[in-house]
Amino acid sequence: MMHAVHDSRWGWPTSAGALVEMQHALARAARDVPPWSPADTAVVGGCFVAFARGEQGPGAPGDHAWAGAVAWHDGRVVAEAVVFDHVPAAYEPGVLALREGPILEAAVRALATQPDVLLVDATGLDHPRRAGLALHLGAVLDVPTVGVTHRALVAHGDMPAGEQRGASAPLTLDGEVVAHWIRTRAGTRPVIAHAAWRTTPSTATRVVLEASPGDARTPAPLQHARRIARAARRGQV
Repeated sequence: MMHAVHDSRWGWPTSAGALVEMQHALARAARDVPPWSPADTAVVGGCFVAFARGEQGPGAPGDHAWAGAVAWHDGRVVAEAVVFDHVPAAYEPGVLALREGPILEAAVRALATQPDVLLVDATGLDHPRRAGLALHLGAVLDVPTVGVTHRALVAHGDMPAGEQRGASAPLTLDGEVVAHWIRTRAGTRPVIAHAAWRTTPSTATRVVLEASPGDARTPAPLQHARRIARAARRGQV
């Protein structure tokens, strides 16, 4: 099992200009690191940020946020954590890391069991500089990551023609496949599995599908992370 450590090359810049510069470096580094291979015994993590009522959307610096993180293995949650903080920035497309990066890192590090691969509510290679928050967070934690979203950021691709669970279709950016649509539940809108830190589009798709058992449309680790973050927001945990 992998243990999250801090890679001193990466962190969370506090300005958009500095983040853009780091994203270019992250994109180059992501091409050089060895790809991760899924294992049947992998612990799959998930993390999600919930904001205070009225502070969703673009928001503002200082917004109240609760980040939930879970470790999921063999169909059950084996560890969970929630942290609270004030986020340092508003939301802007392409620089989500300014707003959510530090609090998501803190939540994952608070887990008693660290994941072998982490699902993030963000993009990876589907990004103007090929370094979305899912990829950035993986580099900081030194953990393979997969992004899971309901829409693309800048990539393009038709949804899968088949309505059956497991039907998939590629999304491309500048002629390169960077993610896949994947139908996790028959007859419902697919989600997007994003290649991110040390994961390929095919690996991302496999992880998302295997972490979405039964009738779940969203992978179970992300569902649970969202649930505990929102419960913390209501003052229940």
